[in-house]
Amino acid sequence: MRRKTIGLAAALALVALAPAAVMSQSRDAGVTEKARTQGMAEAPAVAQAAGLNCQVVDARFIGKNEDRRAKTSTSYYEVDCQEGMGFVMEAVAGGATNLYTCIEAAAPTADGKPSALACQLPGNQNPQAELAKLAAKDGVTCPIVNSRAIGRSSTNTFFEVACEDGVSGYILNTGYPATADTKVDATNCLVYDQAETNIRCELGDAASRLRVVDQMAAADAKSCAVTERRFVGATTDGSNYFEAACEDGKGYIYKVAATGQLAESWDCARALGILGGCTLTDAREAATEQAALYTRLSKAAGFDCDVEKYAVFPASGGKDVVELVCKDGKPGGVGVFELNKSAVYNCAYAPIVGYRCGLNPDNSAYAALTADLKKHGRDSCVVSAQRLVGKTADGSAYIEVACADGLAGYMIEYKQNPITSVEAMGCAFAKGIAGGCKLPGNT
Repeated sequence: MRRKTIGLAAALALVALAPAAVMSQSRDAGVTEKARTQGMAEAPAVAQAAGLNCQVVDARFIGKNEDRRAKTSTSYYEVDCQEGMGFVMEAVAGGATNLYTCIEAAAPTADGKPSALACQLPGNQNPQAELAKLAAKDGVTCPIVNSRAIGRSSTNTFFEVACEDGVSGYILNTGYPATADTKVDATNCLVYDQAETNIRCELGDAASRLRVVDQMAAADAKSCAVTERRFVGATTDGSNYFEAACEDGKGYIYKVAATGQLAESWDCARALGILGGCTLTDAREAATEQAALYTRLSKAAGFDCDVEKYAVFPASGGKDVVELVCKDGKPGGVGVFELNKSAVYNCAYAPIVGYRCGLNPDNSAYAALTADLKKHGRDSCVVSAQRLVGKTADGSAYIEVACADGLAGYMIEYKQNPITSVEAMGCAFAKGIAGGCKLPGNT
């Protein structure tokens, strides 16, 4: 993550800029009719000149500071906008106008005292609700129970929000000023817990945020008494990934959907390719044990393979789908292991059931296809390439193959359950099957 630098002093030192007279008026007088009348007369024009996208529905004049030494005259206004958060405007005559959301304006002073410029208009008494609307623009749907202003730059405003569950929290990066139409980038506090940045989440602690790991372990069918927890990373679909180390020495990675529910889990042996895999447990030892298990399952399914390594495919609950690489150069396959039935498909046939081998070399599948050709009297072709053409409604599947001698290849028809070749026709006679042959040398 790129280090971010923001103007904290400028963003949170608003009260210190207010003169004693303004502070006294703001603290003691409340919203007087005189202040509201003057505010409604002057503030809309100030807001428009400052480029604040705010339809002013209420306003008050807070006070004015004449700085003789700096030769400046600064007026302060509070405005309530038709949409979004309200603002305190610090308007320097002949100069720039600084804009602070009511959340920023309410920040305590450096010595911990309440802000003298906190918003007082009735429509500005719940700025957190408006901040929640901004957060929702980038997918934050949890009820927000606490928030704070972090600071701002010339183009961005930063806030922290905490969720009702006591675990989740986010940093909101909005535009400046943070009006209702601003773009919002919401980032989980877990990301900032690990980042080198001057932005930190303070409304909760990192250990509390990682309690989600225990919740996911409880929701998972696999038993894990959690001893260590780690945030692994996030993906663009809003999912977050966590690692758990268990008391029995095992470990897991949990995928948590944007809704906060457990979407999927992997033991560390099967999670090597997921955002770098496990680091809290010895994944290599677990992988060796898992390879031995897949060896036993494969042989039980009638596929003789001493598994050297493997890769996991995404699969629905109750199903374990893995690509298997066999020792001694034997052809590998894709294993589909379920509680009551299992099958392993040679990489030559895996595309028929919806999978494609990636760890095994392409040519490891060609021997099986060459044997299928010989079964149908096509003895002269040694397969050098293959392509799944497609499947029909009646369960037939077609694989096109090319021949190593450069002569035209064949279209092989298969039936499923079990996968068995039923015919091999030359490409010249297969033009009516999904557009015919297309591999180089076959057209």
